[in-house]
This record gives sequence, structure tokens and C-alpha cells, in this order.
Amino acid sequence: MDISSWPSDLAHEQWVALPVSGARPSARYKHAAAVADEKLYITGGSRNGRFLSDIQVFDLRSLTWSSLKLKIERNDDKSEENGLQEVLPGISDHCMIKWENKLILLGGHPKKSSDAMIVHFINLETHVCGVMDTFGAIPVARGGHSVTLVGSKLIVFGGEDRSRKLLNDVHVLDLQTMTWSVVEATQTPPAPRFDHSAAVHSERYLLIFGGCSHSLFFSDLHVLDLQTMEWSQPQVQGDLVSPRAGHASISIDEMWYIVGGGDNNNGCPETLALNMSKLVWTTLTTLKERHPLASEGLSICSAVIDGEKYLAAFGGYNGKYNNEVFVMKLKPRNLSHPKIFQSPAAAAAAASVTAAYALAKSEKLEFPQIIDLNLNGVEKSVPQTDINIKIDAIKEEKKELESSIVEVRAENSMLRDKIDELNSNHTELSKELQSVQGQLISERSRCFKLEAQIAELQKMLESLQTVENEVQILRRQKSALEQEMELSSAQQQGSGGVWRWIAGGT
Repeated sequence: MDISSWPSDLAHEQWVALPVSGARPSARYKHAAAVADEKLYITGGSRNGRFLSDIQVFDLRSLTWSSLKLKIERNDDKSEENGLQEVLPGISDHCMIKWENKLILLGGHPKKSSDAMIVHFINLETHVCGVMDTFGAIPVARGGHSVTLVGSKLIVFGGEDRSRKLLNDVHVLDLQTMTWSVVEATQTPPAPRFDHSAAVHSERYLLIFGGCSHSLFFSDLHVLDLQTMEWSQPQVQGDLVSPRAGHASISIDEMWYIVGGGDNNNGCPETLALNMSKLVWTTLTTLKERHPLASEGLSICSAVIDGEKYLAAFGGYNGKYNNEVFVMKLKPRNLSHPKIFQSPAAAAAAASVTAAYALAKSEKLEFPQIIDLNLNGVEKSVPQTDINIKIDAIKEEKKELESSIVEVRAENSMLRDKIDELNSNHTELSKELQSVQGQLISERSRCFKLEAQIAELQKMLESLQTVENEVQILRRQKSALEQEMELSSAQQQGSGGVWRWIAGGT
């Protein structure tokens, strides 16, 4: 591959490992990544249980790595309190977002734990690094969470706190005021999880995919409407998606790309794309097993080079730590208007209401004024009969639209009833599940007791065997003693007769 012209040499939707000139950074996973000015920035991560604190920069033009030397933000108060300041602590499982001329790092598991989430920044122009003061309802410290940028706000979902408690809460950080707030959403939220992925569509819908608990891996898709603050779990179509956690994702326009991840047994070799407007999954490509991209804890970013869009992936772990850079050139796509989660009934209702509103407004117009229109200085008139015919036609159309609205409302009512029925069934099933879980717990406790009793009985049997062996030994000793006694008695009787014979002879 010619380094100077590598972007034009790539085929669409195929992963290619880029040739790297010079030294590479240490292999790692659970780091964070972002692209700015055709450069891929990598911060932190973990390797063999060790937290990393370096900042590595990959130039997507020259295909060379360099290390970014940071400067400490000058803060005399903090310097006096903390002594020598650490430029950037070793950290993993964090998130990083590019905002204006800064990289903003949120949360993660650092060497030195804290109670509240810490926000670091790196100024890309001055290379100054520091901690950003935040206010409001600061969320608890966590790692394995997701962070998405919506306008000037960052949305944080889920993760795992330092005591390994799983979370499914939603927090918002306003980057203009650096103030935190808690989102109080309605309906059923996703189950608590970490190592999931998140994306925002149309500046309105927050999508949550995959992740895991301490025992389960998920493949579900949840949506939070950021206007109504309601959770939903829409139906998706297309290719079957396997459960995964530790994957990487990036959204470009209406497409959401998912790479890597796994379920503790196998890595996921396929690269997925979700059309967020149509909610259709597509498998773009499938790699060989044990491929470096079939890993957990990798990162993925998007970059625009010479007007074309690329995915850039780095790092990960699949039994081996990785430090290669892979890129995929994306096919140009025709953008469509957002249709996300809008059923045909809802779309018809919206169109009907809009049309009826417009017609209602038109009826209030004073139609006689239309008779005298001055067009290019020439007076023209419209017959009153034609106007009346048009008004009647409009009124008839309005009646039809109102009838459509009634039908749509009836359909919505039926859908609500079905939803209520499903919720009721879900509640009953949940109760049954809890009951079964309770029975399992009691049976497990009973099994533990039985195992303890069996162990005691085994000990008793072992002791009985020992007693029986001792009894056998005593019996043998008794038998031997009796034989000795009989022999001794016989000898005594024989010697007494001889002496009597001698005495009688004399």
C-alpha cells in the first residue's frame, strides 16, 4: 500500500490494517479514542491489570505515531493542597468526546478512586490538561458507561461503580454551564448494565445497545425520547444480532456502526450497521475468528479524508492485546428524512392533523377578497360559484381527514390496550419468575443442608469403619489369648500327673 495515496487504494466496507512507520504504542484495551484534524487520539487504557496514562496520536495522513506531552493546568490552590499534581492519572473504562478545541474525558476506573465522576480536559491547541469543575447533581464515579454528545450537552448512561454495582441511570452535563442534572424518565428503562454502546439520532433519540450484567450478555435495543423522556424498546428488523459487550460503536448520519465485543466465550467477528431511521440491522462484513477486531475493549472513530468517510479502529483484547490500526472506507449513502419509531398510524395521524389545521385556517379567510387580485397591473376576477365549489370540496376533504383521525385514534386506543395487556402479562411473568427464583433459593439452601448432612454421615461411616477394624483386631487378640490359655492349661495338667505317679511309687 502506498502511504501517500492509501485512502484511494481501499475498497468499500472492507477492514484493512494500515502500515505504520516507526514505533507503535503499547497494546491495550478499554482505552478511549477520538479524531480531530485527521489525527486519532488514544488516551489511557489497561494492559495486564496496569492502568495507562499516556496520550498517543496517530496521523492518518503520514501513518505515524507520536506521543503527546501534556502540560499541567496552572492552579495554585490545587497545587498547594495536593502537592505535586499528576498530569493525567492512569485510567481505563472511561469515555472521551471532542468538544470545540478540547478532548473531554469522563469517568472511568482510575488508580486513585473517587466518589463522584471526574471530568478531565485536554486542550488540543495548548496541550494543557486539567480537571474541569462541575456543579449540580454530580453522578457517582463509574466505568464502562456511555457518553453521547447532543448539541452542547453530554448524556451519560449506565456503567458500573467502584463497588461493582450496576447502573441504569441517566445524567446530563451542560458544557456551557458545566452543570450536572439527573434525567427522570418514564416507562421501562434498560436493565442495569456496563460495556454497552450508545448513539443519538436526529438530536432527539438516545439509543442503547448490548452490554452485560455480571451474569448476562444483552443484544437488546432501547430508545429514550429526549423530548418526552420516555423509554421504549422498539422492534428491529434485518440480520440477527448476537449478545455482546465491550464492543465499540460510532454513528454517522442515520447509520450506527458496531464493531467487536463478545460474550466471554467468543469474540464477535461481524461489523454491524443499524439504520436508525428504519431500525434495520445489516452485517457489513464478517472477519475470521480470533481476528484483532473480534475483541473486547477496542475503540472506533470516524474520520473524513479527501471528502470520504472512514471508520478507524484501534486496540482491544481477545486473548492477546492489540495495537494495530484498522480502517474501513464507507460507501456514500443517500440521506433520508428521519422516520424513527414512527408507525404508519402515527404518521397518518400527524399528516391528518396538519392538513385539518391548515384547512381550518383557510376557512377563516375572507374569500370575497380573492375576487380582486392585481397581477402585473391587470385586474382579474374569480367567479363566486367557482369559489363556493372549491370551498365545498375543501370541506368534504376536511370531513374525510377528520374521519381518518377518528380511525387513527381508534387504532391507537387498540394499541394502548394491547400494550396494557402486554404490561400486565409482563408483570405476572415477573411475579412468577420471582416466585420460581425464591423456590430455587430455598431448594439451593436445602441442598446445602443435605450436603452438610451427607458429609457428617460420611465422617460417621469412616469412624464406624475404624471401630469395626479395632473390633476385629480385639477379636483376633482374644482368640490368640484363648489359645494360649488352653495350651498353658494342658501343659499344667500333664506335669501334675507325672508327679503323682512318682509319689505313688515311693
